[in-house]
Amino acid sequence: MPENPSAITREQVAHLGRLARLSLTEDELDRYSAQLADIVAAVARVTEVATPDVPATSHPMPLQNVFREDVPRPSLTQQQALGDAPDAQEGRFRVPRILDEE
Repeated sequence: MPENPSAITREQVAHLGRLARLSLTEDELDRYSAQLADIVAAVARVTEVATPDVPATSHPMPLQNVFREDVPRPSLTQQQALGDAPDAQEGRFRVPRILDEE
């Protein structure tokens, strides 16, 4: 384990590269280990700031779903809805097949 908990070793980056089936050059190993260490350090700083009196949020503004009453209203009949369709069959829109499934 590295001394700095946020340090990412070249060996760890090489291991991740193998898992992802990536061929990484020596320069990429150096660059990615530094970049990943920076990312891990940034996440560690955020967790240090989190306090029990600050609730976890997924959005900075309070969001609320707005629902309306589900009230039946007059709408098109099936014939009216299919009236301008280029092709209809058995009361449904007929469209070109896009899958080879039955």
